[in-house]
Amino acid sequence: MAPLAGIRVLDFGRYIAGPYCAALLGDYGADVIRVERIGGNEDRFPVPVAADGSGAGFLQMNRNKRSLALALSSEGGRAIVRRLVATADIVVANMPADALAKAGLDLASLAAIKPDIILVTMSAFGDTGPMAGRVGFDSVGQAMAGGVHLTGTADQPYRAQVTYVDYGTALHCAFGAMVALRERDRTGQGQQVSGSLLGTAVAMTNGLAIDHALTGAERQPLGNRSFGSAPTDMFRTRDGWIVTHVVGNAIFARLALLIGAPELIDDPRYANDMARGDNGASLSERMTAWCAGRTNAEAIAALGEARVPAGEVLAPSQVIAHPQVQGAGLVEKMHYPGTPAPAPIVRAPIRLSASPRAPLTRAPQAGEHSAAILRELGYDADDCASFEAAGAIRLT
Repeated sequence: MAPLAGIRVLDFGRYIAGPYCAALLGDYGADVIRVERIGGNEDRFPVPVAADGSGAGFLQMNRNKRSLALALSSEGGRAIVRRLVATADIVVANMPADALAKAGLDLASLAAIKPDIILVTMSAFGDTGPMAGRVGFDSVGQAMAGGVHLTGTADQPYRAQVTYVDYGTALHCAFGAMVALRERDRTGQGQQVSGSLLGTAVAMTNGLAIDHALTGAERQPLGNRSFGSAPTDMFRTRDGWIVTHVVGNAIFARLALLIGAPELIDDPRYANDMARGDNGASLSERMTAWCAGRTNAEAIAALGEARVPAGEVLAPSQVIAHPQVQGAGLVEKMHYPGTPAPAPIVRAPIRLSASPRAPLTRAPQAGEHSAAILRELGYDADDCASFEAAGAIRLT
């Protein structure tokens, strides 16, 4: 049995942070019910890949969930949600505080129905401070946390295309949900778990802030190099690009021997990581020359044999087929109606030695499980027909 079997999660999340948090819980057996608008929420449709318009990210974020489609603003929709909350353990909602209260999804409203409920919320900037209540997305968190300032060049900062702040917030909130469940087991009390995009981003860049606070250093962008190690950079080979990340004297010594430059080991310019970072341009030049005559495969094989951290720069089209990704068993195929092929889904990339994940089930179509969920809540066929006639739910 999966570890979270018997835990019911109501997912009112949108886009990434909320839905991915709930998906992680679903991976380990929680019964996750995605509550969405009739016809589907707006986060269902970006980058469409299926005949119904469902998008690539949606398929990943919403595996192992059931869909209940209803009009939350309707009297019938609110009645259904209240009955659903009474059966739930966790509610996930990345909405502003005023929207939560309006929808009856704030902690006070939920606890009046289910006193030990756990509410997991995500916001852009947190619940306090001058920007609390404002909206924002991943790139705003990236920019405000210092990482964007150090990415790219002095003339043009770059954000990461991968929305790591959203995913990181989801991970933090899933961790918070587990802590809150453990506390509920001990005390019987529910509570609210709050995360924010800015909080996640600042946590991930905290080392940079500590560096400045204690040394006064104002780091500047170095392209793909690092101020604290070298040669840490991207290098062109005969048929592509690779990255190396050289940290520590032992790894640097192995690299120096590999590239036929043992004299670098005792060179005072490269005495430690910070010194190598300060002189990283010259080390990158040496690595550029070494890589220029090799293919990706040849360079990675030699670096791997020498135990120097390195990897190929892969296009998204190459990632899933990579032998290590396949060998690690990271990918599962998911069939979704109206897609030209199975979707390659990567679930929670962790393994518990004694606790299996739940089997993968595909992301739901909008309202696909409405009738079944309403029956579980005690509504009969006439009730369902009345709700549908009033525009409160969608059954198919």
